[in-house]
Amino acid sequence: MKALDLPAFRGRVSYDAPLAPYTWFRVGGRADALASPADAEDLAYLLAALPAEIAVTVIGVGSNLIIRDGGLRGVVIRLGGRALGAIETTPDHRVIAGAAALDAQVARAAAQVEIDGLAFLRGVPGAIGGALRMNAGAHGGEVKDTLVEAHGFDRAGRPVRFAAADMGYSYRHSDAPEDVIFTRAIFQGRPGRRAQIEAEMERITAAREASQPIREKTGGSTFKNPPGLRAWALIDAAGCRSLRVGDAEVSTMHCNFLINRGAATAADIEALGEEVRRRVRESSGVELEWEIKRLGDPAAA
Repeated sequence: MKALDLPAFRGRVSYDAPLAPYTWFRVGGRADALASPADAEDLAYLLAALPAEIAVTVIGVGSNLIIRDGGLRGVVIRLGGRALGAIETTPDHRVIAGAAALDAQVARAAAQVEIDGLAFLRGVPGAIGGALRMNAGAHGGEVKDTLVEAHGFDRAGRPVRFAAADMGYSYRHSDAPEDVIFTRAIFQGRPGRRAQIEAEMERITAAREASQPIREKTGGSTFKNPPGLRAWALIDAAGCRSLRVGDAEVSTMHCNFLINRGAATAADIEALGEEVRRRVRESSGVELEWEIKRLGDPAAA
């Protein structure tokens, strides 16, 4: 890709940029261009300045993402930095969080000022932007339970706002337009006691550490739970625990987690996931649906 004409852009742009370092799996190809806006206004300028024919993909901390080995065409926008990760709280028990703020940091910020209702975010890997997009949840809570409104920009850089009711939330899904890039969210909590909120967060942390391979190169839960069922139990019953493709493995600790043992490719991880889906379908008749987002082109043959 030739250099973009962005004279007023204050962020960083790099070309033919590796993307693997920005995903928790540590796999994937390269971006034609990788842009990191300085703040929300910089993002709006970037979107407005990019020709409409250039594809735009947004990523956050890459916790729920497989980028295929052939990489991503067009411009990849990575949200980060102090401005887009800012967290504020208000006296009426609201939390205003930038899209790049880590979910766990939002939970901690709420606890510090005795705002209850957001402790579940301690158990959600990733950042607020992704949580908004997929109605992230854990330990009995979901984004839809506390969201007041979400703000962002459309592909042309125009500001947009969605009330919670506009998001069309269901289990691990929203109806928000695909071209919208979220920049911040407003959550409504309730009065609480810091000690009790922090105790709940510690319980969530302990439960995660005891049951999930959180210190591995993984992407979190791989498949959505089918209605009334548990994905991990179906995977285990299909004999997939410790199944491998190349250096990709089904976790022995939690069967709904795939792991990069060190040298896996994105193709290995995706092929392993598809093999798990095939075995579950044959053994139980249940079609597992990917929760992890998969983007980009396969590697050239």
